[in-house]
Amino acid sequence: MNPTIKFNNVNTLFSKSLKQKTSEYFKSTSQKKTGNRKLFLKATILLATFVILYVVLVFVPIHWSISVLLCILFGANLAAIGFNIMHDAGHNSFSDNKGVNSVLSYSLNLLGGNIYFWKIKHNIAHHTYTNIDGEDHDIEIKFMRIHHDQELKKHHRYQRFYFPILYGVSYLAWIFFQDYEKYVRGRMGLTSDKFHFPVKEKVIFWISKVLHFCLFVIIPIWSVGLVPTLVGLLIAGAVCGMSLATVFQLAHVVAGTEFKTIEESRVEEEWMVHQIQSTANFATGSKILTWLLGGLNFQVEHHLFPKVSHVHYPALNRIVQETCREYGIQYTEFSSFWSAFRSHVKVIHAMSR
Repeated sequence: MNPTIKFNNVNTLFSKSLKQKTSEYFKSTSQKKTGNRKLFLKATILLATFVILYVVLVFVPIHWSISVLLCILFGANLAAIGFNIMHDAGHNSFSDNKGVNSVLSYSLNLLGGNIYFWKIKHNIAHHTYTNIDGEDHDIEIKFMRIHHDQELKKHHRYQRFYFPILYGVSYLAWIFFQDYEKYVRGRMGLTSDKFHFPVKEKVIFWISKVLHFCLFVIIPIWSVGLVPTLVGLLIAGAVCGMSLATVFQLAHVVAGTEFKTIEESRVEEEWMVHQIQSTANFATGSKILTWLLGGLNFQVEHHLFPKVSHVHYPALNRIVQETCREYGIQYTEFSSFWSAFRSHVKVIHAMSR
């Protein structure tokens, strides 16, 4: 976190009004800001699905065509665990019990990532300095140019063709390479400050990485062989990577979202207004998509209230839009997944020239 960058804290009328209305909503409905029984049920379903798919794929003899289908489902299930369980728990919004949040946040380590790195990169850098060049490391995508202040290179002219491949390999690159890269250099990005890495977290890093490698590589090779394991890992990893990357990109790299380069360490807007300017929603009317994505199609509400569970986003959405209209602030929302995706492709194309 860069303490030298300051957001406007004078006349923050919009923020005060929105916070007051949100507080009144929770008070009038007598609800906690964290998850509810429906969220615990969803988590149980997703974790049970993980176990069932893993056992069938690794230990039950089935036709290769069914295995391919189950690997696709397994990849989608991995992403859903990340969206619904790890993400809320990582923001301490899954439960009002900090211990439950801590345990469930380590579901990312089960999937091969590292929750300590994620909290630094996502919770602090991305959520504080969303879409600010040099501060938000989530917009530093290798081989991609997604806003005007990034250097235009020759290979970027083809990025509208190769971006699906990059998104597909992003998850496997993250867990098998980028985490180790961060560990060695002690930085989230090439130009970012070094982060503190406690001995306890280093031990957890290596134990969880070894356990993940055993679970996803060693045991499957022992059970079904090298080639089926590699093919299955590539299929599931590609589906998971494509899901994670696409949802993130549709929230921040579409028409209507702003990117900023800060030259004088000061952002003109108040923090909440900046979050609305740099973030977009999509397909908020789809209950199925909302269930699968852990409410991350309500990305604006998530960025405004990261410590509120996603089960409350549909209700908050109405409050936020009403307040934006009241103060004349542009609110970006796409009616469907595909309209947001088309907008994302157009931005990628525009940034290639």
